[in-house]
Amino acid sequence: MVNSLVTVFDEIESRECDRVLVLSGSGGCFCAGADLREAMTEEGRVGRVHVMNTVASALHRLSKPTIAKVDGAAVGGGCSLALGCDLVLASERAVFSLIFAQRALSADMGISWLLPRMVGRHRALELAFFGDSISSADAAEFGLVNRVVPAEDLDKAVETWARRLSVAAQGAVRDNKRLLSDGLASSWEEALAAESVCQSRNIVSADAAEARLAFREKRVPRFR
Repeated sequence: MVNSLVTVFDEIESRECDRVLVLSGSGGCFCAGADLREAMTEEGRVGRVHVMNTVASALHRLSKPTIAKVDGAAVGGGCSLALGCDLVLASERAVFSLIFAQRALSADMGISWLLPRMVGRHRALELAFFGDSISSADAAEFGLVNRVVPAEDLDKAVETWARRLSVAAQGAVRDNKRLLSDGLASSWEEALAAESVCQSRNIVSADAAEARLAFREKRVPRFR
């Protein structure tokens, strides 16, 4: 499954008809982390680290918006994978844990880059040092998730956001994703320059013309 994720992410990137990625688990769990019972050589374990990093990179470089639908446990690499998505919707029974330290492991799948930017250095170290499980309510308070909804409403909430993104102006959506991601490591001047490039392209697009026309005609725009 881990190996196939990279292929799936790359396929979604290449297909124009695919506009939003929703990442979810099954059986009432998002991802319980690595199977520690699995017999593997030291070389195999090290090799898995590189594979997991490849998965994280493929998700990170996806130009299209990504939504994590988290129900149940998101643990270890599963937690990293969920938080690596652009948006995170969680059920009230969702649980998050960077359990690595409890297994004598360090963080992986890009969470060392993501977490301090999401919650600040001190909170990130608390989560990494102890690996405690936190509820979806605490995750929302920390800024790790966008919304927490009852479990029975999770599918509908994710579908609503996914549909809204799928009919939005795709050029603007992808540029906003890139601008806000790159802005974390950009200077003020670099951010303004990047915004200028993107806005100069979008402001003369057919979708922008349709948005202006729809505004004048008091109707919902139909982006192409």
